[in-house]
Amino acid sequence: MLDADFFRRWMAATAASVDREAERLTALDSPIGDADHGSNLQRGFTAVAAALEKEAPDTPGAVLTLAGRQLISTVGGASGPLYGTLLRRTGKALGDAADVSEEQLTHALRTGVEAVMQLGGAAPGDKTMIDALVPAVDALGESFAAGRAAAEEGALATTPLQARKGRASYLGERSIGHQDPGATSSALLLAALAEAADE
Repeated sequence: MLDADFFRRWMAATAASVDREAERLTALDSPIGDADHGSNLQRGFTAVAAALEKEAPDTPGAVLTLAGRQLISTVGGASGPLYGTLLRRTGKALGDAADVSEEQLTHALRTGVEAVMQLGGAAPGDKTMIDALVPAVDALGESFAAGRAAAEEGALATTPLQARKGRASYLGERSIGHQDPGATSSALLLAALAEAADE
């Protein structure tokens, strides 16, 4: 079973990973976005890590709900509301349980991903974070490692796509040939989940 401590480790691992990869995320965002994806997420997850140290919520749902709130209030652009919605809705779906099973987390994450799809109007194949999140949630039933691998594959698979949502969609065919930064950062979130499970 996964307790609040596990979820705090997941968010701390995500913050560390985003910190390490911020420059790469911004480099990916440069040709097809505002060149701020890395710095925005870095600011957001640094705030998440600080808030969780200060408040230390005692249920998995409360950890993710707090993380989501922090992202919405500190991250500019589209990624704050999208990542914030993902974590808040996942947290709400987990409810007040003191610990949850991997299966419950998978179901809750699916709820979170559906909320993101609703908010952004994106579907798989639109060259967004959804291209990493949907296959990851589908694979999580097998294992956290399978979820990580599916997210990474999904992010790589955005390269040949033409963007149909978000800032990159304004570029039309010029968005082809660039890996989507949102899908790439979503893969980091899933890799951090697998890392927390390995600890």
